[in-house]
Amino acid sequence: MAVKRPGRLVAEVVTVVIAGIVAFPLYWMVLSAVKPPGEIQSASPKPWTFSPSFDSFSRVLTVSGFGRYFVNSLVVALVVVALSLVMSFLSAVALTRFSFKGRTVLLVMTLVAQMVPVEALTIPLFFLMRSLGGAVPALGLNELGSLVLVHLAFSLPFAIWMLRGFVAAVPVELEEAAKLDGASRMRFTWQILFPLVAPGLVAVSVLAFIHAWNDFLFAKTFIVSKTENQTLPQAILVFFKPEDTDWGAVMASSTLMTIPVLVFFVLVQRRLVSGMAGAVKG
Repeated sequence: MAVKRPGRLVAEVVTVVIAGIVAFPLYWMVLSAVKPPGEIQSASPKPWTFSPSFDSFSRVLTVSGFGRYFVNSLVVALVVVALSLVMSFLSAVALTRFSFKGRTVLLVMTLVAQMVPVEALTIPLFFLMRSLGGAVPALGLNELGSLVLVHLAFSLPFAIWMLRGFVAAVPVELEEAAKLDGASRMRFTWQILFPLVAPGLVAVSVLAFIHAWNDFLFAKTFIVSKTENQTLPQAILVFFKPEDTDWGAVMASSTLMTIPVLVFFVLVQRRLVSGMAGAVKG
């Protein structure tokens, strides 16, 4: 039986402790969602329950428009993922494979764009969307298009920067060999290069999905009066009341919100690890 080195044993223990700290809030969220109201409001809460109840989930699922909010969030997140994948991939190819005036400036601006706080841009973006709605109603206030546009704008800089490393890792000789075999630049880009950077695309899609799915600030700011266009995070506000917040329903709705993210993560987890590793190398 092999004896583990002390350093490795310490590293494993620290890893387990960190994993437990990260997972505990999720555990407490699910636990609070199945606890009876009396145990949730108890002055001495316990990390377990012997009388689980799904009444909180029933109250959440019976909220008027909950299904509609869920669909709205899903549509916004999926559209943002699809558009960000295509646009960031093409932008990364252009910034990596082509030499043109101002390329370095564009790269620097892409990096700087990630440093601007979201809160500092919320009010200017509100007025921008209000003005844009006059020309393109589908992208104005109270429309899901405004959320798609804003999330796309915030997702693209990081996505482009990440995919740039993956595209640069593909040898130029491979493109030259494809040209000798008669492949056009378009065919090489979509049939050869695109599959090769798939791990990076998966990493970008996960980050874009989480960013759009969990958004509350922009959804609350831009969807002002059209309740049918509200997203899932806004539905949780129904359970917040000045004197009697329904914490069981809040935790139940938060649990339901987490499920799509977990499902999406499980579907792409194999490529996600290699994608994040490739991003670090790039």
